[in-house]
Amino acid sequence: MAGLMIDFTKVVRSDSYVAEDEHDTDLVREMEASAKAFLEAFAWCRGAVDAYVGNVAVGGVVAVFLFRIYPARSEVDEWLWVVVGDLPPAYLVTDGAPNPACALSTYLELMGEWVKAAQAGEPVDELIPVLTHGSAEDIPPTAENAEMLASRLEFVEERILSSYRNDLSACITESDSAS
Repeated sequence: MAGLMIDFTKVVRSDSYVAEDEHDTDLVREMEASAKAFLEAFAWCRGAVDAYVGNVAVGGVVAVFLFRIYPARSEVDEWLWVVVGDLPPAYLVTDGAPNPACALSTYLELMGEWVKAAQAGEPVDELIPVLTHGSAEDIPPTAENAEMLASRLEFVEERILSSYRNDLSACITESDSAS
């Protein structure tokens, strides 16, 4: 695909993935199954054909996966990042996110926008959907839900994403692409 800018050195095919221990490997594999089911629940996805585990994967906490899908419509991207874990699941396009750390950074930014809007009592209709685990139902944008999500986002940013600062230098922002 023209313009595909994914750093495949930061992912491993899911069937080859092995974590530091067997328990973590099992947790990440369960998260992958959840991520795949999440993607395949959308009408625009006719199936996930290739799955990769990103180098950002902490079993039971957060993991970033890369999927190649069979799009049901021509305007749907063939490659998508999926973030799952002890957070609302979300898919992201690969534009501007050439690696898992950049995808997670984008996820945190978009979810942070939802948190700010929910805390301020503003509408969230035009923001990333914040979905419950295992369903396509939106989480109500209450101050309490915003606070719970903010706490998880802060944990992931401080304790996990901070370990990938070198990878974050590859992220492409809108201002970078405008120049």
